[in-house]
This record gives sequence, C-alpha cells and structure tokens, in this order.
Amino acid sequence: MLRTNLTFLSFIERFYEENTEAKITLKSFSAGYRFIEQGERISNIYVIKDGISKCFISEENGKDFIIEFLSKGEVVGELEALKKIDCLCNVAAISDVTAYVIPDHLFHSLIDKSSEFTTILLQELSTRIIQTSTRAAFQQLYTLEYALLKLLKLQADEHISISKEDMAAYLGISVRSFNRSLKLLINKGGFDTSEFENILQLGHMKKLLQRLKS
Repeated sequence: MLRTNLTFLSFIERFYEENTEAKITLKSFSAGYRFIEQGERISNIYVIKDGISKCFISEENGKDFIIEFLSKGEVVGELEALKKIDCLCNVAAISDVTAYVIPDHLFHSLIDKSSEFTTILLQELSTRIIQTSTRAAFQQLYTLEYALLKLLKLQADEHISISKEDMAAYLGISVRSFNRSLKLLINKGGFDTSEFENILQLGHMKKLLQRLKS
C-alpha cells in the first residue's frame, strides 16, 4: 500500500556523496506537484528521499487510477529509461517530496558498471511484480470496507492526509461508492476491531473519519 526501498535509497545516497561529479541533483517538490507526466518523454530517473507521492494512470474518460503510493527509496522513470519510451503514468507529490534526480545516461552507466546497482534494481522490479499480484489477490479476497480501513491505517501510521478522491482512485471506485463504503464503516464501527485496536489510535481514526465525512 505504501512502497519503500531503503536498500535502493542507501545505495543512491552513498553514490551521491562519493561521486560529486556525477551530476545527480537533489530536488524538492511541493505537495500536489506532478513531476512526471503521462505520455511525455523524460530524461531523468527519480529516487525518493523523503515524502510520499502517488503513481497513477489518467484514463481517456478523465478518471484516474492510482497504482501505488511511493515513499523512501522508490524509483520512478526507470522503465521509461530502460525501454526508451514515453511515460506510462503520472507521478505527483502528496506531501512535500525530496528526490534524487539521476540523468538517464548515468542510470544506464550504473547498470553497465555496477553489479550492486543492477542487483538492487532487479530486486526492486521483482518486488513490484509480487506486490502488484498480492494487491490483486487482496482485492478479490477482502471487502471494500476492509481495504478502506487499511488506507485509514496508512494515514494514521504515516501522519499524512490522503483525499477521498485519491483513496477512491486507489480502490478503483467512484467517490459516490467511496462515500457509501465510508458510511458503512462508520455505522459498523469497523475501525474498533481486535485486528487494529493495538495498532491504531482510536481517537486519530475517528478524526480521519470525521474529516472524510465532510
């Protein structure tokens, strides 16, 4: 639900400190800023240092589908660099984001010259496939209300705020369906269950629910 890759981040931070001539830059993006645009050609790869972003596809009917939420160490733009294609999706900051910006020629050079980097990249791509498959299975096995509860848990744990529009886009439902599921969750008191009572602060959860109700 929130992807991180601290191993990738550690490698890039070390490389950044040890190779000042490599022209890796550290940039900051304000919440809401879209630093990768679907359909455009980019020449950089981004590795998130801090903050949370969303990776999403914009459909022709104007609707968005959020593939995943990304945080520390996650890389974006690597598939486009490998395949030399236009961007497959959008990436936008949800909170303020700081990211390492790596020119694509340096990215390819690291793949050619660093077995450590190549191994980390392959592990990242493999993990992504596994998590995507797991998410698909999760959506088949669990109720929508349970998935919504997991999103609320993410916000409570990370101390972030995700709009109901973004949560609906992640769940693959309309805002109207989201509101209906939220109402069911509130009526059931589903956030006060044995599975979550020792993980979440009930007061914080109730505040999240009240914010989303408005």
